[in-house]
Amino acid sequence: MRVTPISELNDRARDIFRLVVENYLGNGAPVGSRTISQLPGLNLSSASIRNVMQDLEEMGLLAAPHVSAGRVPTESGLRLFVDGMMQMAEPSPEERRVIEQGLGEGGGPIENALASASAVLSGLSACAGMVLVPRRETVLRQFSFVPLEQGGPGRGEQALAVLVGADGSVENRIVDLPPGTNSSALIEAGNFISARLSGLTLAQAREKLGEELAQDRAALDEAARGLVERGLASWSSDAAERPVLIVRGQANLIDEHASADLERVRQLLEELEGKQEISRLMEGAMQAAATKIFIGSENKLFSLSGSSVIAAPYRDGEGRVVGVVGVIGPTRLNYARVIPMVDFTAQTLSRLMR
Repeated sequence: MRVTPISELNDRARDIFRLVVENYLGNGAPVGSRTISQLPGLNLSSASIRNVMQDLEEMGLLAAPHVSAGRVPTESGLRLFVDGMMQMAEPSPEERRVIEQGLGEGGGPIENALASASAVLSGLSACAGMVLVPRRETVLRQFSFVPLEQGGPGRGEQALAVLVGADGSVENRIVDLPPGTNSSALIEAGNFISARLSGLTLAQAREKLGEELAQDRAALDEAARGLVERGLASWSSDAAERPVLIVRGQANLIDEHASADLERVRQLLEELEGKQEISRLMEGAMQAAATKIFIGSENKLFSLSGSSVIAAPYRDGEGRVVGVVGVIGPTRLNYARVIPMVDFTAQTLSRLMR
């Protein structure tokens, strides 16, 4: 997408363009020349303003959604405005207080702050709030296999692999068993993992197991060895494939303007429901030095819904980027207010993680 340089606009065109965009972002409705002519400072007739707006439309910065209607900024126009013309509005003292209290109230664990950040941003921005949380590998404390009875006591084709983490979390997976697997093999495999691999992350446990099997140091019979490998493998790709994305405030996306654009809203809600693609988009913002802004079809994910995302990375106590916080909403959102708000939330999370 080619964005018209600001240098190609004369002062009059720049002023009129800025006023059109600001009015559109303020009320979500097309802006006509009469509306602009009534604003202080221009001293131009409606006809003169209309001619300039026509020029801006020919440059691809404005568009007329309906015949005889006012103009709205195109995605190229919004990008030009955001990158080169917008005056940022710092979060108000009240907004700062709401963010800091919402994230740090009670001084609880950082997980609580991360869960709260999406709800706080949603409430302040009237968009959907999103937080991509740090991926933390589970540290093993205990592992066991529970047979699922199929065809007789202690024998079956499946078992429940139960993992207890060092933080007390409990997860389970159903694993397929070789025919004829008995209870003693299940117990032996669970005891081996709990005794020899406790205190390790899953990745470390798989690596150590591989070393011991290669050097034949694992005192396991063939059946138990296969079970240990199956049990650890049941979690092998889980962390990489499961998006760790918290989304709050989807209802904010169905506002007074949604009735005229129900298909766009439906598409956006479907995108949020999937989470996988949104997560990848948010992960892309982890490489950014500062707040990242995605406007409409600049990202193929939003080619149909015409949505915008504002996202900022946050860091741990060692200064490493570990997650992203942001909002998603229609392209008409109040960028000047929401961008600093997202940035301040990211800074607050970074302070809490020190």
